[in-house]
Amino acid sequence: MALVVALVLLVVITLVGLAAVRGTIMQQKMTSNFYDRQIAFQEAEAALRQAEAKIRSTPSAAAFRDCSPGGTNLCLTNPFASGSSISGSDIVTVDAGSFDAGKLAASQPQYVIEFMGNFKIPDSEVKQVSNCAGYAACGAANIAGFYRITARSGPPTVDTLGRASVTLQSMFRK
Repeated sequence: MALVVALVLLVVITLVGLAAVRGTIMQQKMTSNFYDRQIAFQEAEAALRQAEAKIRSTPSAAAFRDCSPGGTNLCLTNPFASGSSISGSDIVTVDAGSFDAGKLAASQPQYVIEFMGNFKIPDSEVKQVSNCAGYAACGAANIAGFYRITARSGPPTVDTLGRASVTLQSMFRK
C-alpha cells in the first residue's frame, strides 16, 4: 500500500515539475522575442536618424522621391509594401560606417525618403519656429519642405525570417 501511495505522489510531483519547466521555457521565449523586437526597433530608429541627417545635408528636394502635389510619383502609405512603385534605388540601406547594426541584428536597416511638398507652417507654430512676430513680417519664410521618412529594421530575406521586423514612419520638416 505504501508503494502505491509513493508512486502516486511521485507522478504528481513529476507533473508539477513538468508544468514549471514548461512555464519557464515559455517565459524565456517571450523574453527573447521581446529582446529581438527591441533590437529591431533601435535599428529602425537609427535609420530614421540617418534619413533626417541626409535631408539636412542635401540642399535640394529633387534628390528625393517626389510625392508633392503635382509630383511625378504616387506614394503609398508603406513604400516597402509589395506592389508599391518604389524602385530599388529609392531604398537606402544604412551604411555600416555610420551605424553598425552588429551581430545581434538580422541585417542593416533601410529607409525611404519622400518629398511631400512645401507647405505653410501652421500659425500656432510660427512664433516658436521662426520667431517672426515682433521682429519681421511673417510671410514666405513660413513655408517649409515636408518629408516623409519610412524606415525598417531590415529587408525581409531568408536570413531574417522568424526575426522581429519593425517599420517606423515620421514626418520631417526642413
